[in-house]
Amino acid sequence: MITPELLARINELARKKRTVGLTEEELAEQKGLYKIYLAAIREQMTNLLDSIEIVDVEVKK
Repeated sequence: MITPELLARINELARKKRTVGLTEEELAEQKGLYKIYLAAIREQMTNLLDSIEIVDVEVKK
């Protein structure tokens, strides 16, 4: 699940990486957080696609 705290930490590490760089521990944490984030996005997309129902309706003239 994507929480505001998760996003805040991801953004914090991304800003730090661009400015001063990350330690090995922070790089590992960032990689883990990205995995969690991407898994949640994939789950949301799967749920969205599973809920789509295709209806074929013939138009009568």
